[in-house]
Amino acid sequence: MRKISDVEYAKEVMTEAVDWSVLRWLWEKQAVREAADKANAALDRTWRKVKASWSEQIKSAYEELEEAESGAKGRGSKSKAREAAGSDSEAVAFAKKAKHAHDKAYRARMDAEKTFDDAEAQLNTDLAREGCGKAIQSWELFEKAIRLAETGMAPAKEKS
Repeated sequence: MRKISDVEYAKEVMTEAVDWSVLRWLWEKQAVREAADKANAALDRTWRKVKASWSEQIKSAYEELEEAESGAKGRGSKSKAREAAGSDSEAVAFAKKAKHAHDKAYRARMDAEKTFDDAEAQLNTDLAREGCGKAIQSWELFEKAIRLAETGMAPAKEKS
C-alpha cells in the first residue's frame, strides 16, 4: 500500500497539535477537523477500492459475516454467524481476518471522534491532545487493515 497523502498530512497536523496552547486549539480546531475528515474519507475510499478487487468468494464471505453480525444485533439470529464461522474455506478465514482488522480500526476511529467531541464540549485541550493520539492510532489501524485486505486482492489479468 502506498502512503495516502491526506492521512500523512493529518498525522503531521495531529502530531504538531499535541503541543498547541488553548488559544491555538480554539483558532485551529476547524482545520484539524477538516484534516481528520479528509484522512478518514481517503481511508474509506481506499478500503472500498481494495474490497472491490477481492474475488467473489471473499466478497461473499465478507458480506455474509456483515449480514450475520447485523442479523445477530437486530433479530438475535445467529444461524448465519455460526454457518460463516463454521466454514473452513480460505476465503472465509481471510474475510474474518479482514473484518476483524477493519472493525478494530473503526472502533478506534469512533473512540477518537468521541474524545474530540468531549474535548470540544468541555473546551479541554488535554482531551484534544488525547484525541490526536487516538486519531493517529486509528489511521494506523486502518492502514494495517488495508494492507491485510490487499493480500486478498485478485491477481491482475495478464494481457495477451
